[in-house]
Amino acid sequence: MTKNLVIVESPAKAKTIEKFLGKDFSVKSSFGHIRDLPSKGISVDVANNFEPAYAISPDKAKVVSELKKAADKAETVWLASDEDREGEAIAWHLEKALKLKKANTKRIVFHEITESAILEAIKNPRAVDEQLVDAQQARRILDRLVGYELSPVLWKKVQRGLSAGRVQSVAVRLIVEREREIKAFDSESTYRIRAIFKTQKGEQLQAELSQKLKDEKHAEELLKSIAGADFEIDSIAKKPGKRNPSPPFTTSTLQQEASRRLGYSVRQTMTLAQRLYEAGLITYMRTDSLNLSEVAIKAAETEVSKRFSPDLVESRRYKTKSSGAQEAHEAIRPTNFSTDSAGADPQQQKLYKLIWQRAIASQMIGASIEKTVAEIKDTKKSVTFVAKGELVTNKGWLEVYPNDFKDILLPSIEEGDQLSYDEIVAEEVFSRPPARYTEASLVKKLEEMGIGRPSTYAPTISTIQDRGYVEKRDLEGREREVISMSLVKSDISRKVSTETTGADKNKLLPTDIASVVTDFLVKHFTHVVDYDFTAEVEGEFDKIANGNLQWQNMLKKFYGPFHERVEKAEDISRKDAGGMKKLGKDPKTGRPVFARVGRFGPMVQIGEAEDEEKPKFAPMPEGESMETVSLEAALEMFKLPRVVGKSLDGEEMVANIGRFGPYVKVGALFVSIKPEDPFTIDEKTAQQFVKDKKKAEAEKYINEFQDGDTTIQVLNGRYGPYVTDGSKNAKIPKDDDPKKIDLAAAKKLIAEAPAKRGRNFRSKKK
Repeated sequence: MTKNLVIVESPAKAKTIEKFLGKDFSVKSSFGHIRDLPSKGISVDVANNFEPAYAISPDKAKVVSELKKAADKAETVWLASDEDREGEAIAWHLEKALKLKKANTKRIVFHEITESAILEAIKNPRAVDEQLVDAQQARRILDRLVGYELSPVLWKKVQRGLSAGRVQSVAVRLIVEREREIKAFDSESTYRIRAIFKTQKGEQLQAELSQKLKDEKHAEELLKSIAGADFEIDSIAKKPGKRNPSPPFTTSTLQQEASRRLGYSVRQTMTLAQRLYEAGLITYMRTDSLNLSEVAIKAAETEVSKRFSPDLVESRRYKTKSSGAQEAHEAIRPTNFSTDSAGADPQQQKLYKLIWQRAIASQMIGASIEKTVAEIKDTKKSVTFVAKGELVTNKGWLEVYPNDFKDILLPSIEEGDQLSYDEIVAEEVFSRPPARYTEASLVKKLEEMGIGRPSTYAPTISTIQDRGYVEKRDLEGREREVISMSLVKSDISRKVSTETTGADKNKLLPTDIASVVTDFLVKHFTHVVDYDFTAEVEGEFDKIANGNLQWQNMLKKFYGPFHERVEKAEDISRKDAGGMKKLGKDPKTGRPVFARVGRFGPMVQIGEAEDEEKPKFAPMPEGESMETVSLEAALEMFKLPRVVGKSLDGEEMVANIGRFGPYVKVGALFVSIKPEDPFTIDEKTAQQFVKDKKKAEAEKYINEFQDGDTTIQVLNGRYGPYVTDGSKNAKIPKDDDPKKIDLAAAKKLIAEAPAKRGRNFRSKKK
């Protein structure tokens, strides 16, 4: 009989823990959750006090069977899943599914996978915390109720296949509203006056007028008033300053900094951090605590003293601001401060280095900075320019965690020094709209608003992109004119140049469907996407976890009004829900023209369903959205389909735009014509596209076999020759001649090929 069975969530974690326990311990993995609400059906008995109908996941049946056998043979079963609510729920489900006895079942938690932490946990076991489990159950069931009751409303009233979620819909709303702020922003111009002075020693001194001027006229008047003037240093003020280090990482700050410094996505950061944690290199990575243990603080102090100097040590104990902080007991830090480089691959190593630097820096003295402000006035004292300098006099924590700070050195100057100017420039500058969200800045916003928790940010941001509500992409921007005037000696010259505005890189942009769904939810399900309500719900989960609120009561309070609103949604017209935007009238027919969401996405429409004449439909113009498309651009789309001419075989070629872009149709054949324009493509160009397509189709089929009822084909594909039986593809090795592949060889290749992954394949790693 096995004396001790330890169950963790992942094989990597099991492998690390096994190194620290003796022969009396066997460590096995549950591979994440083993039991959950089934994917089909709501699986919550609302009438019976919200009783959930949990089921063992089909892909976990074998795992559960093996764990059950091992548990039955063990004297003691140790449930060692993560120490957050999700981990507590995994332990609880294991207890229930494996039918473990309370007498020989022990729950252990640790925030780092090190020998000392594991052995300490073994000394201090406890029972599964039912309050934490209840908080996780409340979240899971509430999210299931919202998703399974609200999503069908969207299917009926807006578009098939849509989904809604308590946190995801709020995140989408933030992005939609930010985009509308940007579109509505009216940029105003002012003039910034910059001067390049020359000191008596011939050194350059750059300064800026202390205020901006409101228009070109005032800027020109100022330049005229100081043309040929003499200037002097009116005053110099030097002030010492200090920049203290940031606290060690929480989940959200790690995601933000990894995005800014390393260019990692939120999902990528969490995947890498999970691997570092499971390898025993860092503490638990889902946490909103800023706390470091006393042992960690001492270890950091020792490392700073050894690597740099004892004079750079300053112990800091940070307090977590969030009242709902409940995940792990410590911030994210290395488990061994003497190791400054670790990880299985370069990406892990970069993230580990960042975590190590941040944690070490948090226990170091602040950086000392000397700030210098020099005021420069003309002899009439009519204008004041300001020159600013900053100099790091003691690096402190910057020794280990360099940031974007750069010294700004001023030349050697004294009060009363006379200055001449080389050039004074008045440059038009424009006010900027709010910045679009990046993944990292969205995480920051959600955290500030109290929406979601560390474990929810990465999956939420992935979900809203996977579901087509949000796209992460670049924007090219547009050019605008910029006016500048330059004063050299007593001459003023004017110049008009251009600059690009509105360009953005790697930003989160809402799709048309996101705007329509957000408007629908705000209008008809206000409380679901209300920012304060969503934050309050998180607070209620915390109360459940602390034993101050009964989870079924919390669900009852929410579900009654919510379900009533879902039932009333039957009365909402599809026209009202679909976000139809009237663009104007078709000058030819006088019928109204709309932008709206159709079955396959945004589109434009002439006429209404109630009219005697059926409405006409066309795709949304490329690069346009429901909120930006004009009547003129919409009407242009109704010129399609367009007859281009005849193919080389004498068949009519018709150009149009479909779900996958512009194409030419010849008989039953659809030919992509990217990057050509279907409005302008000529007959000769279209003929070449059709010819190339027909040639490719003819060369696609190499051979075909019949194996009973199954047809097996040898084909040429985008990535080379392959064999297929219609459900499974197998690549043909480079050295094999595809024309010589027979039925037996084709069947063998298909049998040995890996299973085909679906479009929505995701690794099921916790």
